[in-house]
Amino acid sequence: MRDYRRPDGETLYLPVGPFKLRLPFIHYRFEWPDYLQGLLMCAVDLAAIPLMTELLGMPFEAALAVVLLNGILYLTHHLLGDPVVPGWITPAIPLLMAYCSGFPEGPERVHALIAFQLLLGGFCIFLGLTGLSRKVVNVVPPAIKAGIIMGAGIAAVITVFKVGGRFESFPWTISIAIGIAFYLIFSRHFNAQKNRNAFWATLGKLGIFPIIALAIVVAPIFGEAPWPTIEWGFTKPDFATLWNEYTLFGLGLPSAGMFLQAIPTMLAAYIVLFGDVLQGKALLTEADEARKDEKIDYDPNRAHMIFGGRNATMSIIGPDVAMCGPLWAAMHVVITERFKEGRKAMDSIFGGAGSFRWGTNTGLLLMPIVSLVEPILGVALALTLLIQGYVSVRIGILEARSQRDLGIAGVTAAVLATQGATWAFAVGVALCILIYGRQFFTGENDQTFTKDLEQKAPEE
Repeated sequence: MRDYRRPDGETLYLPVGPFKLRLPFIHYRFEWPDYLQGLLMCAVDLAAIPLMTELLGMPFEAALAVVLLNGILYLTHHLLGDPVVPGWITPAIPLLMAYCSGFPEGPERVHALIAFQLLLGGFCIFLGLTGLSRKVVNVVPPAIKAGIIMGAGIAAVITVFKVGGRFESFPWTISIAIGIAFYLIFSRHFNAQKNRNAFWATLGKLGIFPIIALAIVVAPIFGEAPWPTIEWGFTKPDFATLWNEYTLFGLGLPSAGMFLQAIPTMLAAYIVLFGDVLQGKALLTEADEARKDEKIDYDPNRAHMIFGGRNATMSIIGPDVAMCGPLWAAMHVVITERFKEGRKAMDSIFGGAGSFRWGTNTGLLLMPIVSLVEPILGVALALTLLIQGYVSVRIGILEARSQRDLGIAGVTAAVLATQGATWAFAVGVALCILIYGRQFFTGENDQTFTKDLEQKAPEE
């Protein structure tokens, strides 16, 4: 078997400025289980289509063109050295939709979206090029980091269970699917079963793939979706309509006033995006500790340049309501959990993340796949939101370093989930000033999370 490692433990790459170019079969082993997952998990990518048709009045085929363009840009992360599964800025979607809804439907609303996304992309690229992104990650107090990440998770769960949310449409399917998903991904019992039985080990390698396949059958059985009508051939995205009616090519540049109006919403979205950067970094740190055979190089500056470039590009060729985020938390967890199982399960984190995204892009092109998963797009979206919620809360709590941090984080998270990112950030800053004062940036580092540790202190 070919060894794809460099002497220093990193996976093979070609240096290209700040980026590290990696190509399948040349620099990393292609992981077929993750590719197969991607074929069906393109259902989540397709779930962005209803968001665009609802907000912009965009035809299905034009929205499909946006999804395909975004899918191509997903590949830039692992190809250029960012070892993550990229996705949307999911918790910020309600924030952006509310902002754009304040403009009349038509060219003005599209211009508002273009101005927002171009501004967000430029801001992220600036932080990456100047190296300020790494400083931002390190400067934000642990309590606020924890609150932002936890709040994003809570907001994701609320999106599923709120009145009119996906759970009302698919109560039985979502309950069964998420129950099995949590068991397969997070259960200690199933982890032990995988080590004892080849069948369970194979099932575990497939991640969410069998759950989506199950949802396709369960939803019609419970009358929550029709049986899929399989269509053959390739999908037919409408790039002409997209570019003529929903981009700069047909509508021209937004006014300077549009860009100024978008600044507060852009900063609020960046706060949420920043939480995904922290979460991705934390998950990769866990994976790096579990697998000493591969040196994982995660650079926030490089990541900012990549997803900043994606947002800037999409604002020009296909404005996207879901936006271009640094992390698809649910699938990144699935990939990293399998990566932790050892080199036989997954040779490199780049192979897992890259093969998965090659799979989603293949699925988006195949009409049999798209027509198969179309009835359960809401289930796929709910599944990724709930897994993201679970992981966000767990990672957020681990960012806190003391009981006071946890208290501040809890309030900040609740405000983010109910009032939005701008208010959450303001509340978090105010609480840190009031509680820590001069120790605003450092807080406390007492590592105390339980009453048992408190009780031990006097005895010592």
